[in-house]
Amino acid sequence: MKRLSLLVLGVVLAFGVGGCAKRQNTQPTPNGGQVVSDGTTTNKVGSDGTTPGRSLPLPGVSLSTSASDAGTSLATVYFAYDSSEIASQYNDAINSAARRLTQSGSMRLRLEGNTDERGAAEYNIALGERRAQTVKRALVLAGAPESQLLTVSYGAERPAVEGHDESAWSKNRRVDVVALGGTP
Repeated sequence: MKRLSLLVLGVVLAFGVGGCAKRQNTQPTPNGGQVVSDGTTTNKVGSDGTTPGRSLPLPGVSLSTSASDAGTSLATVYFAYDSSEIASQYNDAINSAARRLTQSGSMRLRLEGNTDERGAAEYNIALGERRAQTVKRALVLAGAPESQLLTVSYGAERPAVEGHDESAWSKNRRVDVVALGGTP
């Protein structure tokens, strides 16, 4: 009986000690990842092994005059991975959109923030909103009336390009500047 009790105790201890993972103390990082107590980091955004904030080549400005039921696309501003900072190459497009808005008193602009597919849905909605707000601030600084600017974030819900590689992701990290009403 004593032998059976020791055997049961040994099994319980084996599962109790060896079967449980060591709990690690984690702290959030500004980019949505975590710093684990052992010094390693995890990253919600960029689970493909890339690092947030790394420099990526940005595609050129895309100006379009194609009309749709939702409005006319005036410009597209692309962003680096996990960033809401506007590259200087978009200054002309932003100034042009601001001029068009001030010349047409009835026109409004909808700034549609988008992200690539990586990251949690909540994080992508917030990042898309930060991108749209950054473009809004740039337009206001260029002379656009704030009352004629609307922002919306679609997160990763409206990709411009389907795909699961950097080529597609770089086209999906964007703010579309869409004219609503009035003459663009």
